Amino acid sequence: MNAQAETSESGVLDIIKLLIAAVALVGGLYAYYYYEAAVAQAIRVLMVLGGAAAGIGIAMTSTQGQRLWHFIQGSRVEIRKVVWPTKQETTQTAIAVFVFTLVMMLFFWALDSGLLWLTSSLVG
Repeated sequence: MNAQAETSESGVLDIIKLLIAAVALVGGLYAYYYYEAAVAQAIRVLMVLGGAAAGIGIAMTSTQGQRLWHFIQGSRVEIRKVVWPTKQETTQTAIAVFVFTLVMMLFFWALDSGLLWLTSSLVG
């Protein structure tokens, strides 16, 4: 029972954090257009970037933000495990794809021409 109450409290807190993050992001965008005539564009862009940075920073403190951060770090570990192809393998694969594309293009052109000839000879 206690764990359930704790989960609902953190859920409400996370919702509040995400709402504040959204307000910060929208506030930065709103400030960009609100001060269109009064402030230089560079400062308005900084307002948008500041709102985005504040929104992301606040959102990352939520449970969903923490899970996203752990996922990103896990992805970085997995990317390091990938065996990337050599330049020769990449070139050979690209050439194979190009040749296959040309063969399929010729096949479909011949099929289309054959069906066009068949249709025009049947219709008259």
